[in-house]
This record gives sequence, structure tokens and C-alpha cells, in this order.
Amino acid sequence: MWKYVIFIGIPIAEIFVLAQLSDVIGVLPTILIVIVTGIVGARMVVSQGRIVWQSFKLRLASGQVPDTEVAHGAMLIFAGAVLLTPGIITDVIGLVLLVPSIREFLRIRFLKTMRIFVR
Repeated sequence: MWKYVIFIGIPIAEIFVLAQLSDVIGVLPTILIVIVTGIVGARMVVSQGRIVWQSFKLRLASGQVPDTEVAHGAMLIFAGAVLLTPGIITDVIGLVLLVPSIREFLRIRFLKTMRIFVR
């Protein structure tokens, strides 16, 4: 069921949102918003990725397992992918994932959810 929502529902929602936005502000500004959010988002992913990479190397050098950094890195890769996907909804998802506190919240929430399934 979820795969239908992801592969059919999200593109339909993206088209709807883009059409509505272009009716309100015009086609050219809508296209520019999508392009600018992609460029700014990509730069922010690189910036956040460097921070996570530095933390990864520090934890590894101190003999600790960089599990948090791996999770954050995976979310940043996903954020980069959705930011490069044209659309407003995916851009919002990508930009939200660039916030470190939100990524940490999602990581902890995921771990709690996995504990329920593992038991």
C-alpha cells in the first residue's frame, strides 16, 4: 500500500501543488522556486555532510562506533535526493531533514519503533 502512495500519490500531489502555486504566483516564479530550493538545498546538504563526516571521523578515531553519524549521513543522502527532485513537497521534506535536531528526533524515533518490532 505504501509503495502506491509513494510512487503515485506523491507525484500527483506535487503536480497539484505546483499547478496551484503557479496559478497564484505565476509559472516563472514557481520554476525559479523549484530551481533555487534545489541549489540552496544541495549546498546545505554538502555543508551538513561535512559536519557529519567530521563527527564520524572523530568518533572512529576515539574507538567509538559512529552509529549516530551513519544515521544522520543516510538521512542527508535522502534529503539530497528529494531536494534534487522537482517539487515543493519534496523540497520541504528535504529542507526539514537538513535540521540536525529533527534528524536526531527521527533517529531516536526510528530506534524506538525498531525495538517494538524486534521484541
